[in-house]
Amino acid sequence: MALFSWRENTTGGVIAPDERLSWPRTVGTGLQHIAAMFGATFLVPIITGFPPTTTIFFSGVGTLLFLLVTRNKLPSYLGSSFAFLAPITAAKSNGGMAVALGGVLVTGVVLALVGFIVRAAGINWINAILPPVVTGSIVMVIGFNLAGAAKNNFVTKPGIAIITLASIALISVISKGFLGRISIFVGIVIGYVVAALSHGVDTAGIHAAKWLALPSFTHPTFKASSIVLFLPVVLVLIAENVGHVKAVAAMTGRNLDDEMGNALVADGLATTLAGLGGGSGTTTYAENIGVMAATKVYSTAAYWVAGVGAILLALCPKFGAVLSATPAGVLGGAGVALYGMIGILGARIWIESNVNFSESKNLMIAAPAVIIGISDLSWTRGQYTFNGIINATLFAVIGYQLLNWLSKKAK
Repeated sequence: MALFSWRENTTGGVIAPDERLSWPRTVGTGLQHIAAMFGATFLVPIITGFPPTTTIFFSGVGTLLFLLVTRNKLPSYLGSSFAFLAPITAAKSNGGMAVALGGVLVTGVVLALVGFIVRAAGINWINAILPPVVTGSIVMVIGFNLAGAAKNNFVTKPGIAIITLASIALISVISKGFLGRISIFVGIVIGYVVAALSHGVDTAGIHAAKWLALPSFTHPTFKASSIVLFLPVVLVLIAENVGHVKAVAAMTGRNLDDEMGNALVADGLATTLAGLGGGSGTTTYAENIGVMAATKVYSTAAYWVAGVGAILLALCPKFGAVLSATPAGVLGGAGVALYGMIGILGARIWIESNVNFSESKNLMIAAPAVIIGISDLSWTRGQYTFNGIINATLFAVIGYQLLNWLSKKAK
């Protein structure tokens, strides 16, 4: 089909990627996608100290770029990736925001290069390098490595943190619909309101912010010792993108293997663009898969609406100032839930992929990697510091190949 030529489906049922509902209903579905991505997308810049409106702006631009590169065949929203939280935090302490952006940009470039290789050589080599036991271990480490950061925010205002955490837990359990999918966002709103009522929110920046203006843009600088911190993120983004393509293929009943490389290239380019201007790195969003699963609307037209809507939302600095004023206690309560959920997602990868931990090679990869990552076992060589996430990733990726080779030799 032509890029902007969707067939209108008037019969109901499943709406394919190259179809659309009436334009008013398409706009409504696009707004649902904005709501679904927003709770997670705005949380990353708040935690890392990046400008929220800039990150939301680049998530919208990145989504439109993704749709262009994948030729409207792959419905997806590109939101902030939580895999960047730890390296951004570490890089900022080693050189500020510009240095962190340099790491984000390099991550995007490497991911795009991987995408081009996949387009030429296929996906099998990635499956060999990143089997589920390795991918699950890396994802678990990225979540649990941030436990200390969650604790530091939590103890700042424990009362507000407990209210936020309790709200997230109750909403996620009680609400079975869309509200449950955005429980972290709603819990943060509740914690924010309670803090505001008790005069725990600094409103000076909110009052000073304009209602309408361009987002603030920051250019990256490059520091090799910080860039190395971001390399494990590439592996996570590869796994997330591949998983997203497979999930959409299963839901739509279409073979999308040919789009694997394009998806990686698109996310790589979107992340590179974000690093150039001051946004956080992006990834394909599971939250929006949930919207598609619930509505049976897979139209890429709705994602164009969502991308444009996010860009318009980012043009309000007042809105960004409200987000930036989120109290530490609220972030602590949300972080305890969020980082734990990321870690448990690693275990979910193991379970859904039927990883057999009775096999010594699997057990002796996952167990040490998780401990290395959680304890942040680090070492320094010259100007380079290899933190827990990097060391756990290296151990899992290289160690698996070595143990797998030895186990085959021993048979």
